Amino acid sequence: MSENKSEILVGGLVLAVALGFLVYAGKTTGMTGGGGEYALTASFRSADGVSVGTDVRLAGVKVGRVTDIRLDPETYRAKTAFTVRDGINVPDDSAVAISSEGLLGGNYVEIMPGGSPFYFEPGDEIEFTQGSVSLVSLLLKFVSGSTE
Repeated sequence: MSENKSEILVGGLVLAVALGFLVYAGKTTGMTGGGGEYALTASFRSADGVSVGTDVRLAGVKVGRVTDIRLDPETYRAKTAFTVRDGINVPDDSAVAISSEGLLGGNYVEIMPGGSPFYFEPGDEIEFTQGSVSLVSLLLKFVSGSTE
């Protein structure tokens, strides 16, 4: 009887830890429905390091995530759809850039707010964008002494 109680206790502990991991993974990836979001789009010349689920940040704070990225066959640009949490109004003269967390860190989409008193509506496209910068090409330019 003592063995059954210990097995039940260990099994319950394993289930509790597994549930904790699921909740943590849901919060980390934004899969939990903790509030409303609205969609915006942007078009980048280069979207290296960005994929579905990549963070969207404003002032270093995660405010959304990338929901879709695909090639526009007419402009040969990366058409990116992302969300922003409800209650966060993005001025309509804002810019969006793909930034890096550091030399070894990943990329994220950064919203750089403008000063307009008017805001983007759900589904609007942000025109002012800056694509990702390739660290390899920067290092090659530095090594070769290129000034281009």
